[in-house]
Amino acid sequence: MSTVEDPIHILWINAGLSCDGDSVALTAATQPSIEDIVLGTLPGLPKVSVHWPLIDFESGPEQGADTFIEWFRRAERGELEPFVLVVEGSIPNEDLITGEGYWSGFGNDPQTRQPIPTSTWLDRLAPRALAVLAAGTCATYGGIHAMAGNPTGAMGVPDYLGWDWKSKAEIPIVCVPGCPVQPDNLSETITYLLYQASGQAPMIPLDDQLRPRWLFGATVHQGCDRAGYYEEGQFTTEYGTPECLVKIGCWGPVVKCNVPKRGWINGVGGCPNVGGICIACTMPGFPDRFMPFMDEPPGAHVSTLASGVYGAVIRRLRAITAHKADIEPRWRHRDVHAHRDSADQREKVLT
Repeated sequence: MSTVEDPIHILWINAGLSCDGDSVALTAATQPSIEDIVLGTLPGLPKVSVHWPLIDFESGPEQGADTFIEWFRRAERGELEPFVLVVEGSIPNEDLITGEGYWSGFGNDPQTRQPIPTSTWLDRLAPRALAVLAAGTCATYGGIHAMAGNPTGAMGVPDYLGWDWKSKAEIPIVCVPGCPVQPDNLSETITYLLYQASGQAPMIPLDDQLRPRWLFGATVHQGCDRAGYYEEGQFTTEYGTPECLVKIGCWGPVVKCNVPKRGWINGVGGCPNVGGICIACTMPGFPDRFMPFMDEPPGAHVSTLASGVYGAVIRRLRAITAHKADIEPRWRHRDVHAHRDSADQREKVLT
C-alpha cells in the first residue's frame, strides 16, 4: 500500500479487442469526474499520475509514443510503484497465431521494433500491479469479441489471469462491466481503489463475478421506472409506450445493473428509462446467452402470464381504492344547506 504523499500511477491499456467506448464513456463521468480524480479535488485522495492514451499528450507520434510507452516499461522493470493497471478490451489468445502476426498489440519492442502483444503486457505488468481493473464487458468477460466461433479466442481478464488471481496487495481482479461501462460506475470504482491503495478504505467488496457489490447488487428490474407496470401485468408489444418491455426482449428482471436507477449522465438516461430493452451487457454470458435480442426471454412467457392474471385483479382493486382516495374528506366542503338551516334557527331564537 502507498502513503497519501506517494503518487499512485494509473496505467491504462486500451489495446485489447475493443472500440475504446469505455475510455470515451469515462469522459462523461460526473460522480466523480475524471478531472476530479486527476486533479485530486476529492478530500483525502492521494496524488495520481494517469497514463491513459485517450488524454495523455505524449501518446501521439508527433509527441513521441516511445515517451508514453516508457511508463509501462518502467513499471515492467519495477521502477514505477505503486500502480493500478486498467485494462480495456478483451484479451485475444496469441497462441492461436501459427505464423507471423498478432491479434492486438501495444507499443513496440525496442530491440525488434515489432509490436508487443497486449497479452504480453498483461503477463509482465499484472504481477507488479497493486490492483488490476477490467473496464467494460470486453475486458471483464470477453464481450462481443468472445462470441462462439470467433477466430481470436478472445477472453476477459479473469479468464486470462484466472478467476482466483490476486495482486501482490491481495486484491482480486476488479470487474466493472458494461457495453460501454456506465461512466460513474467506472470512476467511482477507480476512486475506491485509490482510497484503498492509500490505506483509507477496506478491501473492495466484490460479488462472485468480481463486480463491486454496491454497484451490481440489484437487478435492472428492481431499479426500473417501468417495474410497476410489470407488477400490474401491463406489457407492451411495441416500442414507444410506457409499459414493461419484457415481451419485446428486455432481460431486466435477471440482469445485475444499476443503470435505470443511476441514469447515464448526471442521472439522466439509461436503457429502459429512454425506451430501450436491457440486452444484459453487464452479464458474463453476454452476448451469446441473450440472443436474439428482440425475442421474449425464456421464462418470460410464464412470468408475464402469471403477472397478467394477478395484475388484472390488482388493477381492479386499486382502481376502487384510488376512486375513494381521490376525493377530499366531506368536512372540508362548505355545506350550504346546513349553513342556511343554522342561520334560520338563530334568527328564530333572537325573535
